[in-house]
Amino acid sequence: MATRYEVHPSIGVARVGNSQEDFYLAPETLGGLPTECDANGNPIFVNGLPKPVERFKDEEGCIRRQGAQFKIFSYDDTKPDDPGRELTLDEDEIESIEWTVHLANKKGAWYRTSELDGNLMLGEQNSYQNRNVRWRNPDKEGDQERRPLIIDPGPRTVNLPSQKVPFSRDNIPKGYPGSFPDRTLTPYPINTLGAMMMDRSGRLVVLGGFGNGCGEEIIATFTGQDTWYDDISDGPVYCQLKLKGRPDAIQLKAWVLVGPPKFAPELRNIATLSDVMYDVGVRFMGLVPELYDAARWPGGWNPDYQANYERDIRPTIERPADYIWVANVPSMVAFSAPKFDPRDASEANRKNRQNYFGYFRQPGENELGADHEVLMSPNGIPMMPLNAGSNPVSNRNIDKFMSLTLTQYMLLKQWAAGKFTTGTPAPNPPGIHPLDQASVGNCVGHPMSPGIEVSWNARNPAIYETPYRLKHRYDEPYYQAHGLSPSHDECEGDGCEPGDMTKRMSPPWQADFYQCTIEYINFTDPNSNLDFATGIPTPPTYYAYWWPPQAPMYVMSGAMTTEEQQAAGIVAGYQVYFLRGAPNISLLVECWKYMGFVLNQNTGEDRREYPYFVERERNHDQFTVASVAVAMPVNQLAASGSYLTEDNYFQPVWYLRSSKGNPGAARRFKS
Repeated sequence: MATRYEVHPSIGVARVGNSQEDFYLAPETLGGLPTECDANGNPIFVNGLPKPVERFKDEEGCIRRQGAQFKIFSYDDTKPDDPGRELTLDEDEIESIEWTVHLANKKGAWYRTSELDGNLMLGEQNSYQNRNVRWRNPDKEGDQERRPLIIDPGPRTVNLPSQKVPFSRDNIPKGYPGSFPDRTLTPYPINTLGAMMMDRSGRLVVLGGFGNGCGEEIIATFTGQDTWYDDISDGPVYCQLKLKGRPDAIQLKAWVLVGPPKFAPELRNIATLSDVMYDVGVRFMGLVPELYDAARWPGGWNPDYQANYERDIRPTIERPADYIWVANVPSMVAFSAPKFDPRDASEANRKNRQNYFGYFRQPGENELGADHEVLMSPNGIPMMPLNAGSNPVSNRNIDKFMSLTLTQYMLLKQWAAGKFTTGTPAPNPPGIHPLDQASVGNCVGHPMSPGIEVSWNARNPAIYETPYRLKHRYDEPYYQAHGLSPSHDECEGDGCEPGDMTKRMSPPWQADFYQCTIEYINFTDPNSNLDFATGIPTPPTYYAYWWPPQAPMYVMSGAMTTEEQQAAGIVAGYQVYFLRGAPNISLLVECWKYMGFVLNQNTGEDRREYPYFVERERNHDQFTVASVAVAMPVNQLAASGSYLTEDNYFQPVWYLRSSKGNPGAARRFKS
């Protein structure tokens, strides 16, 4: 038997939280709940099934971190459809397992966020240098001066069950050229990027940081600001597997991403990061040759390919309905409940399918294009999906409105033509484990400006070794001798270093999270987003969202008791702004941890069929609720006297209570 060994997920996803000790394990299904675990990362089971997370904050009201769990699988290569078998320390054949992880944050040393400038998929003329994009923190010049701008604790290793090691400034390996920001930066200094541990069975769990951000300059926009740092990170995962009776160790690799919390954990994005990686695999790496092969069919796409409804079509139809719980987009919800049977492939149903398909915006071959900018269908309703594109912000590389990935679009096209099957889908393509797809499937795929977990570099085949697996630039001995490069661009094709997948994100992460919830998009001029004179969107504009499942805009109150409603200042069922009480980016650096989670309150077996998502676990005690009169000035004055006028009314407004022990509180309102 020819045995192959792999680590899954190929890219694990951890998430920050301010709880010091309490955490859970990442979900293992797309749109699924995370799994409860004990303090050593061992999953908790109830009646033989993983126990789903019911609370996302600890007893003190702090957000629990999400741990990325990695497992080892063996495969029989003589069986093409072998699903693999997990290997643990409980197996007789295993002598030892050793895990090494190297997390880093390169944001401070990278280029400024500049929408799609720097994206080499759009041509060499679009490189950072050719677009004259400046570095962040430009007062530091050359790799030697800029290397300390990287948060780099160096690698850490665990090889025993229940062993736990932090990625701290206090335990940088001897001789390693590590670096951390100045301890005096405020409001929340960064002293660690998290920790790693081994559970009792030999699985790896990686925890990220605490969501901290610190800097000196005022944060004015979603692109973040010079002098600022956060504890978002990413990096390689190495596994050394030793089998009994075999002298040499088996070397395995994976990657870990650390992103912000997913405040609506069960809600799905229309185009996920898994969809993007699948698209890259299909179009550039031969992942599904019967679907796409440039040598066989004009345009590369097989005109006779049979899509599978459950695998390829149903997610595209269902996911828009998730948005109604986190954004006010009723026009999209209608497309999640078509008035015909979408599983009917008959010729009699063709007109219904093609009419439905006609409402979806066609993507350009380079992710941009004229069809990408269309807002309204000929029938006068917005095209699908009704989200911002990757650049509705500046006037270069314009990408106003989102589309599906090319692969999603082509599969929907096959469905519209009646070229699809129903029932149990075929197994995943070789080498793609369900854990690989689920892990990144809970991350954003479109749009990317820059994104929330990763950016448009995820669309570039040059960064992948194989589909869903990142290419590693060097092994650890090189970094031990030379450190990390502040100027290396993984999109040029020589592999990823620690910190490369998250370096295009805004520093701090709260900047992009705050502003990239909605966008006002010009929809009449395909060649312009902004008025050059004013720097604001050219009217007329349309109100569109970015990625509501990650950054909710409007949510429904779940305050059901008298005490909750008094603290919340609103009644149950009231639709309210999610970030209320945080009127600027600087305040969000402090109070992101007080925000609630959008959770499905249906506890029955039919909770997916009849969901009811409401905001829970918000720290109401951190905010003061006041009522503000809205009226003409003269009537506001009258209302302050002994009587009210008929044309004024009151709206609730939320204010953050005085900061507790925050050295940056005195300047937090300046942005």
